[in-house]
Amino acid sequence: MVHGRGQVNGPDLSDIGRKSTVRELELVLDDPTLQMGTHSTPACPGWAFCPDESWAVVNVRLRDGSSLRGFARHQAEHDLQLQTFDGKLHLLTGDEYGEVTREKKSYMPAFRSSPAEQRILIAYLSTLAGTPVGPLHFDAAADAGSAIAAPAAGEWPTYNGDPGGNRHSALTQINKQNVKDLQVQWVYALHGEGLETTPIVSAGVMYVTAPGKVCALDPRTGSGIWCYTRSTDQDPAGAREYAEGDLGRDQAAQPNRGVAVAGDRVFYATGNAHLLCLNRLTGGVMWDVNMPVTPGRYSATSAPLVVGDLVISGIGGGDGPLRGFLAGYKITTGELAWRFWTVPERGEPAASTWNGNAIETGGGATWVTGSYDAATGILYWTVGNPFPATDGDEREGTNLYTNCVLALDAKTGKLRWYYQFTPHDLHDWDATEPLLLVDTNYRGRDRKLLLQANRSGFFYVLDRTNGELLLAKPFVKKLNWASGVGSDGKPQLLPANKPSRTGTKTCPAVRGATNWYATAFNPEAKLFYVMAVEDCSIYKQSHNGGYEGYRDPSDPGLKYLRAIDISTGEIVWEAPQVGPQEANYSGVLSTAGGLVFYGETGGRFAAADAKTGKILWTFKANEPWKASPMTYEINGRQYIAVASGGNILSFALGGN
Repeated sequence: MVHGRGQVNGPDLSDIGRKSTVRELELVLDDPTLQMGTHSTPACPGWAFCPDESWAVVNVRLRDGSSLRGFARHQAEHDLQLQTFDGKLHLLTGDEYGEVTREKKSYMPAFRSSPAEQRILIAYLSTLAGTPVGPLHFDAAADAGSAIAAPAAGEWPTYNGDPGGNRHSALTQINKQNVKDLQVQWVYALHGEGLETTPIVSAGVMYVTAPGKVCALDPRTGSGIWCYTRSTDQDPAGAREYAEGDLGRDQAAQPNRGVAVAGDRVFYATGNAHLLCLNRLTGGVMWDVNMPVTPGRYSATSAPLVVGDLVISGIGGGDGPLRGFLAGYKITTGELAWRFWTVPERGEPAASTWNGNAIETGGGATWVTGSYDAATGILYWTVGNPFPATDGDEREGTNLYTNCVLALDAKTGKLRWYYQFTPHDLHDWDATEPLLLVDTNYRGRDRKLLLQANRSGFFYVLDRTNGELLLAKPFVKKLNWASGVGSDGKPQLLPANKPSRTGTKTCPAVRGATNWYATAFNPEAKLFYVMAVEDCSIYKQSHNGGYEGYRDPSDPGLKYLRAIDISTGEIVWEAPQVGPQEANYSGVLSTAGGLVFYGETGGRFAAADAKTGKILWTFKANEPWKASPMTYEINGRQYIAVASGGNILSFALGGN
């Protein structure tokens, strides 16, 4: 495959010219077995074109008497990841296969041609320096994403497990009675720190990310199949034709929270706000689009979301001057289908909510993965804070659509309705917390709900068909900026809402009463689970964002795992977290086994009784948590996986 064209019975050649000299290309074309490493070859890295063992052809005898032939994408002493020539992956453990025989010849025949034809081919290959930036100019067939809307049992095919955003799993093999027997099955090192990724499991393969890196793994063993690494010191082809806003973006400094998948494609948003389409079998770049079209220090940190034949991605960077947006791209080509600007242009109706000069670069980033209702075709996405964050003098008004949830037509990006949680935000309280789409009986009536614990300290229940406010109640005790939310849906402000030049103590703190980490709703217990923070900050009126921590030794910041009754907003139970709350960014996972999984501030991974909060199991990982757990099932066995420090950990019942 080159630049998205061709087949995948061999390595992606899109950057072969950057990796190889002319002489190396000549050698491999004459004798393709050099690529497999079966002959004596010059040692790497002195020889730029290093042999690639993952394309060696093997014959495998299975324990049931059948056999398979294909590429040994990865082989270890006790497992084998085999890609057969029909494009299927067979992820085998040692008890499933016996003899593995390696063929001496490459699957690719030697190139036989005239010297002139060889020169033409090598000249072409030498030009391949990476996939050019921009959409494809041909329509490559791809799965429309049906596996996302209706995933196979036991899979976790999107960032929150399902498009509705609720991290609640129907799996029950691991439950309250046997969770004490949970043990680590495997560890995969991504060689990073503070990973924020949520693993995706689709079509039997796990995908995990780190800054500038995507890896495909065997979810039973943790063995790697391929890894894509994006260079931070070498631009892809065409990089110098980026928009002005591309300048100065530092992708290496940005975290990454995961990928989206659809058919043969894996979608990944880079730290400098490019959206990439990778091939699921090779990790080769099929297309690469630069999402911003206006100046600004744009970034991207969160997993995209596949919706029908589109992949949707937001952007980060709203703590600086830029104009936020959300965009949908065709999964086949990367062509832009629609773009919704979260800060309006002058002259548009919503521009009347901006009085002053800040509207031109008013923030409004969209940096957390949204949710999707497949039954109605409505996409729900949250918007971050306005800029400047703590100085509202040049942006008087409510500043739409910052701090909002947007309900958009997924096919067109047209606005259906919006709800603004914090009009004229002065505290950097992004609305970018998870949105849970839940269908349940609410106060005696079957309703389609949208649930969110907002960074401002209020827990919200909305009717997602029209944005009607059904409940808004504080889920933290330290909340002094508003006395409540009125019948008009707007916060009832108190004096502590206004930052001053000298500083105003306001609660919650700038990190919020909660943040981007995952929440969940258990339909049996009727409880909503959230990591809640009781803390305050000193907010100063400043164009560049003025806030500092407030520390009272007699009243320190504390974190709790809380379970909330969605009908009343009352806290049913809570589990205090001991230690500095800033170190713990773990979210939660709820399961039909009656459990809630989460990372404790002290470094342990824990499981609690979903109805009572009683701690039933812990594992001492000794890492500060920056990611949220997930669960999946392979061959009838349930696993729990989470990123811990620089590693992916996978747990199951019993030994491995």
